[in-house]
Amino acid sequence: MRGIEPIIAVVILVAVTLVIAIGVIGWIMGWWGTMGAVESLQIYPDSYIKVGNPNELHLHIKNTGTATAVIYKVEIVGVVTLSLQGNEKSIPPGQEVTDWILTFAESVTPGANYQVKIYTRAGNAYPATVKAS
Repeated sequence: MRGIEPIIAVVILVAVTLVIAIGVIGWIMGWWGTMGAVESLQIYPDSYIKVGNPNELHLHIKNTGTATAVIYKVEIVGVVTLSLQGNEKSIPPGQEVTDWILTFAESVTPGANYQVKIYTRAGNAYPATVKAS
């Protein structure tokens, strides 16, 4: 009884390893299904804070990713954190929200720039700078 040649065994092992590697890379990169889908929010510079009673945060956002973005919290750094429990905002891939208005009572200074962070269920935080006018 003889076994297979060592060179044939090496070729078979390399082929099996390549097939497994291609499968894992394809799964990670999203070539098979939506497991690799990601959200990517773009906050446009025409977003702003309208000073009034109450104040209004006007956001212009687009999801340029391949997965739906679910926004659950918006923070105006140093001013207020707006939790959206029960009113979470979903933005499907390729969709744009042109004038999303969030109201808050905390005071802001007209003419000042504020850092805004948008938090999504995927664990991402998207920063933007908005001006109070």
